[in-house]
Amino acid sequence: MKRDRFKKIYVEVSNICNLNCPFCLKTKREKRSLSIDEFKKILNKIKPYTKYLYLHVLGEPLLHKDINEFIKLAKENEFYINLTSNGYLINNLKETVRQINISLHSYNEMYNKNLVDYLTDIYNYSIKNCHDTYINYRMWASSKYKGEIIKFLESKYNVTINEKQNNIKLADNIFLNFDTEFIWPENNKESKEYQGKCYALKDHIAILSDGTVVPCCLDGGGKIVLGNILKDDFDKILNNEKTTKLDKELRSGIRTNELCKKCNFLD
Repeated sequence: MKRDRFKKIYVEVSNICNLNCPFCLKTKREKRSLSIDEFKKILNKIKPYTKYLYLHVLGEPLLHKDINEFIKLAKENEFYINLTSNGYLINNLKETVRQINISLHSYNEMYNKNLVDYLTDIYNYSIKNCHDTYINYRMWASSKYKGEIIKFLESKYNVTINEKQNNIKLADNIFLNFDTEFIWPENNKESKEYQGKCYALKDHIAILSDGTVVPCCLDGGGKIVLGNILKDDFDKILNNEKTTKLDKELRSGIRTNELCKKCNFLD
């Protein structure tokens, strides 16, 4: 079994978060988390299509009470697991994963944890797990706490950080990346035809916490519904009329969907 139809598949284990960041997408979707039985069903259906599983779209995956069981089940099915976290609940993560992205720009003093404690928990996790896990710290150039975070990282890792560089190696398997603030397509006030290649349905696809299948991880609002993997066969969803039409349009550089027109996350 080659398992190479998709480079990666996103599975949102929960759309519930422990924070309320202003930059995050706000939706009217029902707050929901996958059960263990639902997760097993999804793993079984997507296993022939990829080896790489990303356990996030919206929500904080480490908030899910069964996150370590999910990771264990995925590894038993020979998936490589990646996830993205705001870092506040890093101590909840007991199982090793292939890669974890930690959004340091999520920190805010309003969440009743001081910055040093927040960063120390993340640092301790990273040092303990970097032999088995790629750890990617992410920070926006406009982050309010950027200066303090940089000083902490420089002190702990004994490095000098140049903000103009990207993918800065802090230690073996531990990296820091700066970027501009990301705008969800649904939050984008502009609606125009951005130019560039889109990889939705080509190298990735996403599954929301209620089983809804959407073309990419940027459709956190579930605007482009292709089917529901908890109810339908995955192959049937991938080959239905709506999916086939959208895939053909995207491969041709055509964007008829309003969400796609607002998306500038292109190559």
